[in-house]
Amino acid sequence: MSMAAAVEIQLPGDRISKRNFDKLARFIYDYSGIKMPPTKLTMLEGRLRRRLRATNHSTFDDYCDFLFDHDGLAQEAVYLIDVVTTNKTDFFREAKHFDYLQTVALPAIANGGVRTIRTWSSACSTGAEPYTMAMVLAEFAESRNDVSYSVLATDLSTDVLQTARRGIYPEDLIAPVPRDLQRKYVLTAKQPGRREVRITPKLRSRVGFARMNLMDEKYPIGEAMNVIFCRNVLIYFDKQTQAGVLNRLCNCLAKGGYMFIGHSESITGFDLPLKQVSNTVFQRI
Repeated sequence: MSMAAAVEIQLPGDRISKRNFDKLARFIYDYSGIKMPPTKLTMLEGRLRRRLRATNHSTFDDYCDFLFDHDGLAQEAVYLIDVVTTNKTDFFREAKHFDYLQTVALPAIANGGVRTIRTWSSACSTGAEPYTMAMVLAEFAESRNDVSYSVLATDLSTDVLQTARRGIYPEDLIAPVPRDLQRKYVLTAKQPGRREVRITPKLRSRVGFARMNLMDEKYPIGEAMNVIFCRNVLIYFDKQTQAGVLNRLCNCLAKGGYMFIGHSESITGFDLPLKQVSNTVFQRI
């Protein structure tokens, strides 16, 4: 029995039909580059139920008719992408990257004459990555007194950007942040029993958040970046999409600048103006 037939049999009642699943998967891929194989059917159904409620549709068929036959995508696309994107994030995730940033990349950039180090978290999720970058940059700038920095943080999801701008997190999420940095850059809740923390206003003000789709043909970031983090994003794309994203990112990276990708990712086989300088760290040539 084919996979298509197996999926078709499992779709009675309020399940997503194969026809509508194929339409949704195609739209999600075209819009975001995220692959949605048949094995993701149950996950997609679970996540889309909130959109059915929000748009007052009682069945998946009604919702998909609204999307594809009544121009509903014009108003629903952003929300649809929000519910299907995965947003795993931690402070100081893949800590060796931040060690390299602090001890090798930033000194090399500053010693090369750069006075404002421009950095970009290109898939920032709920903000842990760009705030971690900002902590490392703030410490470096304080130690040098001759450099400043900026952090651009972008994501496709409006939901995660809203969370990131607030900078409020569960207390246990900041456990990886060194104690001395917690004291400088993290505020604890005043109310007893409220197990939340917030990034300090000063550090939050150094991070600029914006919505951006890595599938777009151009990235409107202004001047070239000295550091780009694009971690744990490429794994969701096929090879063709990866090639396009990586080439566009390289066009945004200054010569001598550094690109960081996730430890489970690889750029082997792509023709890019990058040389590997450490594990999953590359320099623009």
